[in-house]
Amino acid sequence: MLKKLSENGNLVNSYQVFTKIFENVYEGIMVTDADKNIIIVNPAFEIVTGYKFKEVVGKNPTLLQSGVHDRSFYLNMWKSLADHDIWQGEIWNRRKTGEIYPEWLTILKIKDENGNVTNYCGIFTDLSERKTVENELKKRALTDSLTDVNNRFAFLEKMNTLLLESSNTVQHAVFFLDLDRFKQVNDTLGHSIGDLLLVEVAKRIKRLLKHKDIIARYGGDEFVITLTNIHHPREAAKFAEEVIREVEQPIMINNQELFVSTSIGISIYPHDGVTTEELVNRADKAMYFSKQNGRNRFSFYFEELNTDNERLIALDTEIRKAIEHRDFELYYQPKVDSKKNKIIGVEALVRWKNEKLGFVSPGEFIPYAEETGLIIPISEIILEKACEELAVLRMAGYSNLTISINISSIHFQQQNFLESIQRILEKYNTSAQNFEIEVTERTVMNSEEETIRKLVRLKQLGFKLSIDDFGTGYSSLSYLVRFPLDYLKIDRSFIHHIVTLDDKQAVVDAIIQMAHRLKMEVIAEGVESIQQINILRDMGCDYIQGYFYSKPIPLDELIEFLQLWEYEHQGEIE
Repeated sequence: MLKKLSENGNLVNSYQVFTKIFENVYEGIMVTDADKNIIIVNPAFEIVTGYKFKEVVGKNPTLLQSGVHDRSFYLNMWKSLADHDIWQGEIWNRRKTGEIYPEWLTILKIKDENGNVTNYCGIFTDLSERKTVENELKKRALTDSLTDVNNRFAFLEKMNTLLLESSNTVQHAVFFLDLDRFKQVNDTLGHSIGDLLLVEVAKRIKRLLKHKDIIARYGGDEFVITLTNIHHPREAAKFAEEVIREVEQPIMINNQELFVSTSIGISIYPHDGVTTEELVNRADKAMYFSKQNGRNRFSFYFEELNTDNERLIALDTEIRKAIEHRDFELYYQPKVDSKKNKIIGVEALVRWKNEKLGFVSPGEFIPYAEETGLIIPISEIILEKACEELAVLRMAGYSNLTISINISSIHFQQQNFLESIQRILEKYNTSAQNFEIEVTERTVMNSEEETIRKLVRLKQLGFKLSIDDFGTGYSSLSYLVRFPLDYLKIDRSFIHHIVTLDDKQAVVDAIIQMAHRLKMEVIAEGVESIQQINILRDMGCDYIQGYFYSKPIPLDELIEFLQLWEYEHQGEIE
């Protein structure tokens, strides 16, 4: 019989008191013998763990172990018990259902009057609900309450962590987005409609992101996005195009169709900055550049944006002079038959060196030319120069080489596109069979019927047709069947890690097999190593292009390269 307790002069049976407390406390209680075999548990234990008394009696508490903690965790726990007769801490256990949950556990060592261990008693509190509340509070502190994306504070924290862990060999792209004419929506339709519009825009952008990318509402109608671990700034450009297309789709709110657009600025780590502040500020400047040049477009940051007005005026003036004087140059990169080791053609790439501005990157003047419409006369100059230099190649003995020319989406969409192409061919008495037209996925997906008409006409004229940068734009492959394409060009971002990453190999292999089934030949661009060539050759890739063979070079160097190729018997020239 248990001893008696005295309370207010009344004798109370301590066993009854113990039983009442044991059965009604919210904490789970488990008592074991000295050998750690369970001898009793209370109702709270049964509720929390899902195990009934009959299911655990005589068993070891290890049946609750979650697998979260390693062996050293439990060794330290029992050492603390041995040294101090008590252990307290947070532990993860497993319910009967298999669900893992956190609890705050206190283990007491119970001894008799001689100091011998007779029992162990574990008392625990389920922390699941508290953890849920803590996580919710943390989420609220870091999340924009309207759009459910990161807020500015969370973005800065995540960016700072990302940059701390990043070396200068990786690249990240930071985007600063501002909705065009959003104030008009707020002023005209009210803030509640404006809020719903922001929620829908955030949802659309989130669908385009990968798991490790970051999006935040930076304030008002501004969003910031970070694409992590990009391989080339071209990926940032493609993503910006996707965002623009996604945002400009009509939005239905309260049975009303709304249209908005976005202006985007892009900065690249580490080229444009190594801190979050630098990258965001420079993306912001590039966004304003986009606003000033027509809205609903994107721009990369360039140093001259710090004095952007002077630079912009100079760029506009000099590019117009360059068009007038045809100051653009063509550089050529060979394409090699992977099986025959034969050069079958070259890609023409435009370059511009200006007396005032120096060498102007295509990444700067091409987007500006597209924004202003100047890309149309530049494209015509490129085709004219390709016709002129084709004649030089013929005189040098290379009459069968095909020259690939990139066609801007804006130029392609012009009503008189086909007429201008035919006029140039007639002017230089040149056959379309000497050329390959490269178009992007974005180009062919616009106005499908008109696109098919133009592509069919180009084929009738004798042009070969290639889809450029395949895999970086639309995920739909249906256009490959509908359009009369000859070549599919795999983007360099897939080729870059083909040697080290099995999933990249699998994607490239699938693209090659699919293209061959559709009667298209495959060109891999951005090839830099013999290992990449061997893998691509084994996969059946038809043609190789990249720095392994040659960087883009001017015409005189190209002729020397072709002569050297023949002299060293590396392969034939088409």
